[in-house]
Amino acid sequence: MFHKAHYRYTILARGGNMPQAHKTMTIDEKLAVSNEACLLWKAGDEEGSSRLTRTIPMPPWLAKIMKEKVGVEFFRDGNWNLSEAEAEFGSDWLSK
Repeated sequence: MFHKAHYRYTILARGGNMPQAHKTMTIDEKLAVSNEACLLWKAGDEEGSSRLTRTIPMPPWLAKIMKEKVGVEFFRDGNWNLSEAEAEFGSDWLSK
C-alpha cells in the first residue's frame, strides 16, 4: 500500500520538479519516502531511489560532518534536502 504522497514522491524520483521538495518532513513522511525509495531500488531504479532519498531532510549533525569531510560541493551537486540543518545552523551555514 502506498502512502498518500506516493505520486508526489514518484515524480521526484523520476527527476520531476516539485515546489516543496526540500521541506521538513514528519517521521511518517520520512518513512513513506524511505519505503518508496526501497521499492524503486528493488525494481532496479537506483538513480530514482537515490534522488528520492535525497529529498529526506539530512539530520543536522550528519550535514555538519559531511560538510567538514566531503565539502560544500557534495551538497550543491547532490541536491540534498538540508532544511533541518538550515533550521539549526541558519540558511547561510554552507557558505560559512
